[in-house]
Amino acid sequence: MSYGIYVGKDLTADGGVFLAGYGDEPSSHWLEIIPARKHAEGATVEVGATETARFPGELMEIPQVAETAAYITMNYSSYAGYKAPITNGGLNAHEVAARDIWSPSREALREMTPNPQRGPHYSDLSRIVMERATSAREAVEIVGGLIDQYGYSTYGGNSHMFADREEGWILIDFAGGAGLWVAERLGPGDIRVSRPGYIGEIPVDFQDSPDHMGSANLISFAEEQGWFNRGTGEPFNVNKIYGDGKMQHEAVAIVEGRLADRKGRIGLVDVMNEVRADEVMKDSAGYGQVADLREEDHPELTTLWVAATTPVAAPFIPYRMGVTEAPPEFGKHRYLTEGENEKFMDPEFQGIESTKYACRLGKRLYYQMLEHRDVFYEEVLETFRGFERGLIDQEDSVKQTAAVLYKSNRADLAREYLTYYSQTEAMNGLRLMETLAEGVEARTKALFGIRRPSDSVISE
Repeated sequence: MSYGIYVGKDLTADGGVFLAGYGDEPSSHWLEIIPARKHAEGATVEVGATETARFPGELMEIPQVAETAAYITMNYSSYAGYKAPITNGGLNAHEVAARDIWSPSREALREMTPNPQRGPHYSDLSRIVMERATSAREAVEIVGGLIDQYGYSTYGGNSHMFADREEGWILIDFAGGAGLWVAERLGPGDIRVSRPGYIGEIPVDFQDSPDHMGSANLISFAEEQGWFNRGTGEPFNVNKIYGDGKMQHEAVAIVEGRLADRKGRIGLVDVMNEVRADEVMKDSAGYGQVADLREEDHPELTTLWVAATTPVAAPFIPYRMGVTEAPPEFGKHRYLTEGENEKFMDPEFQGIESTKYACRLGKRLYYQMLEHRDVFYEEVLETFRGFERGLIDQEDSVKQTAAVLYKSNRADLAREYLTYYSQTEAMNGLRLMETLAEGVEARTKALFGIRRPSDSVISE
């Protein structure tokens, strides 16, 4: 049940575009910075669902392109029976950002899903977009083209949000095995908050519209099922015909309304606040992201702000595309990682397992914040906001320093500097999380004691 926010450039304080949100999964999460890569002729990539997936499938190989772009992403290890690592998107070297958000297909479509199903699933598509897309529009074309050619493996329905410096797109891929998909452009004057993703009315001749794309059978399939009759003159409402019929859910309407009240003045802090919105925040929110898309002196200065765990329990840290490596504390650990409970320690991983783990520290702090929410929740969150204000105040200095190095043909030093800065501030943020957790625990013990589950709960 992931969450996404798009804000167009005409509504922001400085003309940038924001794509933000979080992943909503119960497993481990870790930050990865993937370098650009070249692939041998004939290289392939494995895609699809396994027989253990919620809707069983079979894996397949599809061709890989000759070169793939660098990108920053948060990976996780478990969802709906798909093979790890799984991703909801991120930010790539072409300044394209992506987010995945659930979007339930109507029950009849879910029941039509073949067993086994074939084709890339949502994470495969997000990863391929990060590797290949040079614009938000191209991201849609890539996803649509892959579904058209290879099919789609569903967990019940999904949506993608893509953005670049000019525009955004939302794409829905439906269950049912019929290759149904549709996309709608989000322009410079648009705000879209998705939880779940939805698209409403579109033209019946949508293929002639520059603001829409979709599978060739999008309208005809609905007619064949008796779900739509163009002869009535009624509009084709995608959500009502193929989705849950609820359009925008109440919680995200509230968030979207708050952002709309600040149109023309929406800034980074506003978007961070809405990623953390009370209306949508819960334990399964595994990380937070805000892609800040604007014209920079160098493309490698484009920034993805990442909270390493539940975003109310961790600060957002800026990672520029020039950053080459994240600290080990933010990498993959065994805690909450699918399948690790069945294994002994592999000596190869003893080094990283000896470090603290940002995801685990954030979970501890989050539970402390919830246990006595009226006392600790807002206090901790305001501390992170203060830490982030300090980072935001340094943004111009950091970017100008790196820009001088890029202009002096010292890209190597620029990347080294950006990596050092992000790693340093990530560790400062980690220490702040740990310090807050120690303080809240000490005060909890003194003021309230530690509540334990009852014997009946433990025995169950």
